Amino acid sequence: MRSVEQGSEQRQVAAGGGEDVRVAELRTAVSRLRRQLAALPAEFPDRVIAEEELAALAAMAAHGVPEVPRLRRSLLLIAGAIGSVSALSRGLTDVRHAVELFGEPPRRR
Repeated sequence: MRSVEQGSEQRQVAAGGGEDVRVAELRTAVSRLRRQLAALPAEFPDRVIAEEELAALAAMAAHGVPEVPRLRRSLLLIAGAIGSVSALSRGLTDVRHAVELFGEPPRRR
């Protein structure tokens, strides 16, 4: 546990003591994917779901450190909604990596 706490402290220090680096990474990745999605001319059935969940992630990142289960739920919904749109794959990967910075999901027994 101590190493996890130290890692969190180091992330905050790396951000100048003000903002958690993980939150900044999440905000950047979400913003980038939202722009890519907005610029995509193609319509697909679950586009609205992706847009809504990206907006939810942006709101969570704007209000401090988000809840990990909620982050993961949003990521799954976004991946399901845009997973087959190859033009968005890099942006989706960046969001996934940003979510993973908040830690691994608990292991099931």
